[in-house]
Amino acid sequence: MKIAKIVRKAREQSRLTALDFAVGIFDDFIELHGDRSFRDDGAVIGGIGWLGHQAVTVVGIQKGKSLQDNLNRNFGQPHPEGYRKALRLMKQAEKFGRPIVTFINTAGAYPGVGAEERGQGEAIARNLMEMSDLKVPIIAIIIGEGGSGGALALAVADRVWMLENSIYAVLSPEGFASILWKDGSRAMEAAELMKITSHELLEMEVVDKVISESALSSKDLLAHVKNELELEVERLKSMSLEKLLEERYQRFRKY
Repeated sequence: MKIAKIVRKAREQSRLTALDFAVGIFDDFIELHGDRSFRDDGAVIGGIGWLGHQAVTVVGIQKGKSLQDNLNRNFGQPHPEGYRKALRLMKQAEKFGRPIVTFINTAGAYPGVGAEERGQGEAIARNLMEMSDLKVPIIAIIIGEGGSGGALALAVADRVWMLENSIYAVLSPEGFASILWKDGSRAMEAAELMKITSHELLEMEVVDKVISESALSSKDLLAHVKNELELEVERLKSMSLEKLLEERYQRFRKY
C-alpha cells in the first residue's frame, strides 16, 4: 500500500477512537476524569474496566468524530493536564495491581502557550520516567497517528502494537518536510524516508505486533484486539516483577 494511502487511513475521522476501543473491549468500563490539579482534558480518556476476569486500567488519546467533538477534544492533542490525568490513573493501577492498556491516536501534544506555561514538557517527561518503572504490565496500541513525544508519553510499555493502517513517528511528515526542505507540500516524500508504517516499524523491532485491519468490520476488529489482549495480559502477569521491569528497560535502551 502506498505511503500516502496509509497516512490518509491513519488520519481518517471514521477510524475507531480510543473510547470506542475502551467501551467495545472492556466490560463495565467506567470513565474517570480530571488530573486533581487543573482540569479535565477531553483529549485524554481513562478509566477502569474488565478484561475477562481481570480488572484493567485503560487510558487513551481521543480524537473527535465531528467538528464540534474535535473542538471539545482539541483534535486529540493533549494539554499537560491530560498527561497528568493519565499518570494519576496509571499510578492508581499500580497501587491496586491492575494491568494498563493504552490506545494512542494523536498528531502530538498541544504546543500552545498555555500548555507550555503549565509544563507540557515536564508532564511528558514525567510520564516517560514513571511508566518505565510502573510495577504492573503495560500494553500500548497505536490505533491511528502516533506523533512525537505526545504519543510516547503513553507508549513506554512492555508491548507496543500498531493497527495495520496506523503510523508512528518522531514528528508528522509535514513537520519533517518543513524542517528538511522548508516545504511542507513534500510530506509524502518525507514519509517514505521516515519509515513510519506498521510493517516497517515491526521489521525494525520498534513495535512488537501489527494487528491486521484488512477485511475486518469494526466489531470483528474489536473482538480480535480483545482476544490478543487477554492472551498477552496473561503472559505478562506470569512473569516475575524483576523480569518484567528489566525487559521493559532493555526494550527501550536498545534504541
